[in-house]
Amino acid sequence: MKVKMYLMIALCFASVGAMNSIAVGQHPHPPQTPPEKTKGMDMGEMNKRGDRVMGFDHDKTTHHFRLSTDGGFIQVEANDAQDIASRDQIRMHLSHIARMFADGNFKAPMLIHDSTPPGVPVLERLKAEITYKFEKTDQGGRVHIMTKNAEALKATHEFLRFQIKEHETGDPLEVKETAILITRG
Repeated sequence: MKVKMYLMIALCFASVGAMNSIAVGQHPHPPQTPPEKTKGMDMGEMNKRGDRVMGFDHDKTTHHFRLSTDGGFIQVEANDAQDIASRDQIRMHLSHIARMFADGNFKAPMLIHDSTPPGVPVLERLKAEITYKFEKTDQGGRVHIMTKNAEALKATHEFLRFQIKEHETGDPLEVKETAILITRG
């Protein structure tokens, strides 16, 4: 009788241990990465996703996100003035982005960042209150985002601040009276 009871207890512990192993293996959160490695790995993965979505290499281009009193700018430039392929891919992507954003479609940034950037729900809802104008630059292009709607302006700034932080551009997080645009050439 004692042997049978000990076997039942052992079997219970074994079952609990097995179920715990299965539960841990199916846990929705990946194992914790040391904080000093997390950002670099995230940035690398984000850039890989961005290269696929945007159609050009992040290592060959430079992004800038500028806040202005009427909205702001998304600007991308080829690092090498002779890199016509990157320049043309940037222009094609940004002209497409201007049309998509004007339609309230923010799938591209969601795919790149693997999340919904701050401000996007408001930008989608107030799409009629915002103008997105594509402009060519010598080595790429920019999208000028403009609005007179206070809520849309706040959302635009939230979106651009997120981009500055995620892409680690070093661009100012505060609104400047006039945005400084980068032009080369």
